Formats: sequence, structure tokens, C-alpha cells
Amino acid sequence: MGLSFWQIAIVVLLVVLLFGRGKLSALMGDMAKGIKSFKAGMAEEPTVAAKPQESVGGDDAQTVQASVAKDETAKS
Repeated sequence: MGLSFWQIAIVVLLVVLLFGRGKLSALMGDMAKGIKSFKAGMAEEPTVAAKPQESVGGDDAQTVQASVAKDETAKS
């Protein structure tokens, strides 16, 4: 017992009447932007996750410089 064409058409008609064509197109545009942002974030994640995050003391300048130096020597 699946949905027939007429049931789907009635649901689509009700959605268009409730929200209007302008709001639906704006909603789809926002959804597309969100999906693109999500894909871009997923593509950037491995590079961010590859860097170790050490938090052994405070975040003073010497600790940050030592951490950067370790990362650079590890990459060589």
C-alpha cells in the first residue's frame, strides 16, 4: 500500500499553499548552502585532525612555539 500520484500531488499542493513559492525557493537555497558548507567542512577536517592538540600547561608563547617547532620537525 504505497502512496499514489494523487496523494503526493495533494501534499505538494498543501505545502505550496502553506509556505508559498518564494519561501520554498529561499528554503531550498539555504539548504543547498548548508550542504555545501558541510561538504567543505568535511573536506577540511582531515588536515585539522592530523595536527596533535597538546594542552599540558598554559597557552603561553613558549608553549605554543615549542608545539609549532615539534610539528615542523615531525613533518620533515
